[in-house]
Amino acid sequence: MTIEELNKIKKSREDLVKVRKIIAEEGEKLAKKTGYRKQVLVCGGTGCTSSGSQKVLEALDSELKKQGLDKEILVVRTGCFGLCSLGPIMIVYPEGAFYAQATPEGVIRVVDEHLKNGKICKDLLYQETVHEDGSIISLYETNFYKKQKRVALRNCGVIDPENIEEYIATDGYQALYKVLNEMKPDDVIKEILDSGIRGRGGAGFPTGKKWQFAKASQGDVKYVCCNADEGDPGAFMDRSILEGDPHAVLEAMAIAGYTIGAHQGYIYVRAEYPVAVNRLKIAIDQAREYGLLGKDIFGKGFDFDIEIRLGAGAFVCGEETALMTSIEGHRGEPRPRPPFPAVKGLFGKPTVLNNVETLANIAQIIRKGAAWYSSMGTETSKGTKVFALGGKITNVGLVEIPMGTTLREIVEEIGGGIPNGKKFKAAQTGGPSGGCIPACHIDTPIDYEHLTALGSMMGSGGLIIMDEDTCMVDISKFYLNFTVDESCGKCTPCRIGTRRLLQFLEKITSGNGELEDLDKIEELANHMKNSSLCALGQSAPNPVLSTISYFRDEYIAHIVDKKCPAGVCKDLLRYEIDASKCRGCTLCARNCPVGAISGTVKNPHVIDTDKCIKCGLCVKNCKFGAVVKK
Repeated sequence: MTIEELNKIKKSREDLVKVRKIIAEEGEKLAKKTGYRKQVLVCGGTGCTSSGSQKVLEALDSELKKQGLDKEILVVRTGCFGLCSLGPIMIVYPEGAFYAQATPEGVIRVVDEHLKNGKICKDLLYQETVHEDGSIISLYETNFYKKQKRVALRNCGVIDPENIEEYIATDGYQALYKVLNEMKPDDVIKEILDSGIRGRGGAGFPTGKKWQFAKASQGDVKYVCCNADEGDPGAFMDRSILEGDPHAVLEAMAIAGYTIGAHQGYIYVRAEYPVAVNRLKIAIDQAREYGLLGKDIFGKGFDFDIEIRLGAGAFVCGEETALMTSIEGHRGEPRPRPPFPAVKGLFGKPTVLNNVETLANIAQIIRKGAAWYSSMGTETSKGTKVFALGGKITNVGLVEIPMGTTLREIVEEIGGGIPNGKKFKAAQTGGPSGGCIPACHIDTPIDYEHLTALGSMMGSGGLIIMDEDTCMVDISKFYLNFTVDESCGKCTPCRIGTRRLLQFLEKITSGNGELEDLDKIEELANHMKNSSLCALGQSAPNPVLSTISYFRDEYIAHIVDKKCPAGVCKDLLRYEIDASKCRGCTLCARNCPVGAISGTVKNPHVIDTDKCIKCGLCVKNCKFGAVVKK
C-alpha cells in the first residue's frame, strides 16, 4: 500500500468517524456528507456483550429493516465506552444521545420515536446526560468523562474495530509511514525517550531505554512481543484496547520492529479473551491484505509480520521471561535475570516486550511528537494511565486519566462516589502485587513514585475501591489465595512463602491468631521480597504489608478481641436477635437452613449460636432489623 492509497481511504471515511464525536450543527453537516442520517453505536466489548448487547443489536437491525430505515441509519458495533456498569450501551449520532442499559424492547421505541421521528427517548437515556430543563449533553461532558484524557483509549467506543478503514480514518498507520520514510531507528528511540513514556505493565521501566538496549544488542534475529496476558483480578484494560482498537497495537509493534531490527512479532493473549482474540485475528488479516504487515511495507523494503500465541491463563506468564518461555512451547516459568530480554529473550534472541497499553500510545507519540505526550502527567510520570475501576464504586468501568490525578478525583468525581452512603475506606492498586491505600491518603496523586512510596504500585492498572464494610485482613487473604494458586513453584521463597503467609492469615481470621504472628509475617514477607526469583514472589507480600501498616488495628481486633470490625470473617461473627425489635413474625426461623432459631409467633426469637452456620439469611429476611451481627 502507498501513502496515496492510505490517504484516499482516510479521506473517504474520516467524516463518518468524525460525526461520532461532534454534535449539534457541525454534526448534522457531517452526517449529510456521510450519506447516513444517523449513526448508532452499540458497545461490543465483553462487558456489554455479557449484559446482552448482541440481543440489542439484533433487535435494532430487525426493527430498522422492518421500518425501512436500514439504508438511512448506519449501525456500528464498537469497543468499550468505559461505563461498563451501564451496559448494554447505545449512542445515537449526531445528537450524541446516550442510551444506557438498553433492552430489545427499548430499542423498538428508539427506532420508532428517535430514529424515525426525531424525538429522543429521554427516559431511556443515561440520566447524567439530561439536564433539568430537558436539554441533552454529550457523554464527554459528564462527570465520568470530563476529567479523563483518552489517549490509549482514543478509538475505543468510536470506531468499528473490525474495519481497518475506520482505523485509517483516524490517522491509523500514518505513524508507521512516517517512521519508514522520514525517521531512522535512532530518531524513533529519541522520540520515545523524550516523550517519557514508561511501561504500563507494572514496574514502569522507560520504554525508550528498553528499545535502545534491544537495538544495540547484536543478533541476526530479533523479536517484538506484546504482553496481553492480563491476569490481575478485576483488570480489563488491555482486553478492552484489543477489543476496541487492535490496529493501534499492530502498528506500534511494526514501529518497534523497524526500530530494533526485528521482522517478527508475537502477541501473547490469554485464551479467556475470545472477543479480543477474534478481533486481533481479523485485524492481522486485514493489515496483511492492505500491505501494512508482511513483505515490503510501504515499498520501503521493511518486512514485519505478527502471530498470536494463546496463553492458558497462568498469572505468572504476565512476567516477561515466563511469557517468552511459554511462547517457546515450554511450561511458563520465569528465568533468572540478567541476561535481560533485550539481550537474550525469545528463543535466546534480543527481544522487546511491551504490554498492550504501552503500545497503544506509540503511534500517537510518533505522529504528535514527544513534547505533546510529555506535556501530560507529572515530572517523572508522563502521559496518561488506564484503570479498570471496580469494587464499591458507583461508576464501575474503564477510565483513562492524566498521571498526577488524585485518588479523590477518581473516586468522588469520575467514579461517582461510594454507593449507599458508605464511606471510602481504601483503594487497592496493582492487583495481587500492589497494596492498599487508606482513606487518609485519598488526596495522593496517582503516579509511579507516589504509589511506591505508599507501599503499593501502579501495576497494569486495576483499581479496586473498598468501603467501610470491607475487612482488610480478609482482602489480604483473598490476594494471598490468588498468588498461592498462581505461583509456578520454581523458587522456594514464593512456593513456600506465599502458602505460609496464607496460613498466618487463615489463623488470624479464624480467631486463633497471636500478636507474635504479625512480626513473623513481616519477617517472612521481607525474605520473600529479597529472594524470590520473579516479581510474582517479590511483590506477593505487598497487600499484607500495606494492610498491616495502615490497618494494624484491624489485625489486633481479630487477634486480641476475636472480632472482625467489618463483620466479614465468619469464624469471628455472632448473630443475635434484639428482643426489643423482634415482632415474632417467624420469617427468620422459617428461612434458617439448620433450624438454629427458635421462638413462637408474636414473641421474640432466639438464635442458638452453637447451631448457627452464619449464613446471614436471618439478616436478609428480617424486615424489622432485629437480627444483628456482633
